Amino acid sequence: MKVALAGNPNCGKTTLFNAITGKIEHVGNWPGVTVEKKEGKVKQSLNPNNENLVVVDLPGAYSMSPYTSEETVTKDFIQNERPDVIINIVDSTNLSRSLFFSTQLLELGIPIVVALNKSDLAEKSGITINVPVLSEKLKCPVIRTISTKATNNGLPELIKAVIAAGKSDKKQEAPLKLSATKALSKEESEKVDKKRYTFVNSLVTEVERKKISPERQTIQDQADRIITHKWLGIPIFAAVIYLVFSISQSWVGPLLADVFVGWIDLLYEGVASLLGEEVNPVLGALLLDGIIGGVGAVIGFLPLIMVLFFCLALLEDSGYMARVAIVMDRFFKKVGLSGRSIIPMIVGTGCSIPGVMATRTIKNARQRRTTAMLTPFMPCGAKLPVIALFAGVFFGEKAWVGTSMYFLAILVIIISALIIRQITGDYSKSYFIMELPKYRVPSIKRATISMFSRAKAFIIKAGTIILVCNAVIQILQSFDWQFQVVAENAPETSILASLATPLAILFIPLGFGLWQFAAAAVTGFIAKENVVGTLAVTFAVSNFIDTEEFALVGGSAEVNAIFGISAAAGLAYLVFNLFTPPCFAAIGAMNSEMESRKWLFGALGFQLGMGYVLAFFVYQIGTLITVGTLGEGFGAGLVAVAAIIGIVVYLMRKGRRNKQASGQIQTV
Repeated sequence: MKVALAGNPNCGKTTLFNAITGKIEHVGNWPGVTVEKKEGKVKQSLNPNNENLVVVDLPGAYSMSPYTSEETVTKDFIQNERPDVIINIVDSTNLSRSLFFSTQLLELGIPIVVALNKSDLAEKSGITINVPVLSEKLKCPVIRTISTKATNNGLPELIKAVIAAGKSDKKQEAPLKLSATKALSKEESEKVDKKRYTFVNSLVTEVERKKISPERQTIQDQADRIITHKWLGIPIFAAVIYLVFSISQSWVGPLLADVFVGWIDLLYEGVASLLGEEVNPVLGALLLDGIIGGVGAVIGFLPLIMVLFFCLALLEDSGYMARVAIVMDRFFKKVGLSGRSIIPMIVGTGCSIPGVMATRTIKNARQRRTTAMLTPFMPCGAKLPVIALFAGVFFGEKAWVGTSMYFLAILVIIISALIIRQITGDYSKSYFIMELPKYRVPSIKRATISMFSRAKAFIIKAGTIILVCNAVIQILQSFDWQFQVVAENAPETSILASLATPLAILFIPLGFGLWQFAAAAVTGFIAKENVVGTLAVTFAVSNFIDTEEFALVGGSAEVNAIFGISAAAGLAYLVFNLFTPPCFAAIGAMNSEMESRKWLFGALGFQLGMGYVLAFFVYQIGTLITVGTLGEGFGAGLVAVAAIIGIVVYLMRKGRRNKQASGQIQTV
């Protein structure tokens, strides 16, 4: 039996899906979380008779007349797949809005069971709903549910009603028969909607009673006036992100990391003792330095990343991230991005791949492709080890480094969007409407589940892609082109050094013209975490968290002994890795969403150029400030940067000329 979950955005669909299937899909207290349909079987505890129940979580929709691509996914699935039963999730705290969609679903001839979700929040808000009367008027079962609770949540009753509805031979009657899916003219559609709203408003008046609490509403409104204020919103966001990075990178994270790294050291020493001194040096280096050392260097940052993910999950669950979208919308729409572009970029802070995939909700092709191009600029989970490494090594774990990377990313995205708008000559405007969810106390349980889910993905990647990559790096570093073992003090004769050295020359104006950094930058395209692993292998550092070994807080003097670059160069290298093209998987997602090879290659070229230009200015200006002179390779770098900027300016002028020639340019 195929069961579809359908309802408005932010009604609790995905939370309900997780509760009845036992799966762990991403949940956020803001609309737009579910982009594609997801499937899972009802868990045994709710399905004791082992009925074959496959549940499909559909994207949020307000109507069967789709406006967004999420609504199109929902409409097409319901009409074409014809599920056996639809669980219509209705938000108890906003009954009138939810029931409009319900009346459309009830006209499709598919058995419907209404899950009256968020019943606990409705009660706290002083809302009482007469469930028997609502069920009678809708002519379908209505079950109270609280999908965030482990017990007394109404879920057993819901599944029982679903099974009964799916097996019943009695056809449900629709309370209205207004042709929900029939193509109508504009005038006919307006008449139908008016009748539907009249029915819904009358029904809500009959079944809902509210104990109005002006104080509660006033607190919500007053908070939003401050948090989404056009001048205060950005400083508040900066303070919140700084606090998050302080907790994860300076306070709690390092304490957990010390314990975690101790275990990695014990593993390293244990394997070393088992191998003994007689083991083949190449094999020993491969196991100890390539695999344990390289992977351990990446895994060593896991506690810091887990704390960061936990804090971000709390922010999402509280409803704050939806406010961030509103704050950023006023800037994004002025540079030609859709207001909906904000959601993929927020999703992209967890991982660029689902962030890029979320761009499919944007209808305008140029805005969708631009968003897919720029979303990877947001620091994702894979880039956090790189941020943590360079913040710790060069700046004593200061929280401002990670915070500044987020705001630099936003600034780069805004400037880049303006440039792309000029290149394409597309000045179309878009409008963004987002329903702000209610503030709520974030769930420690949900944040913990989200944290461990992301940590699991991180560990799997470390144990597969990063492990293999580091093993290959160690082998290439151990042999020369005659397949002879490289002499102990001659790593520059290795295959890896010979391959990376020509590329390293290009990085001299950026401050990190060493083959080790060039090799790490290249492996970063496979997975950004590889940057840390490759540096650990090529510089023979077993971990970057142990302060006795690597002297994180000791400043650049100790670091120069190993890395051989300045703090300005370290910051430039960090910026370069954050703003050049993402990992191969994210590039694949970009290709899928852009649906244009021209746009894809243009995006990759733009990202490479942006990363190079930013790193050049960071290193040269940073060196000028700290040392009083310009950095090495300034002249050659300036020529390269001028060439990149010249190409961009030429394309911008060409785009504007083409638009003027077509007579379509607008004054903005």
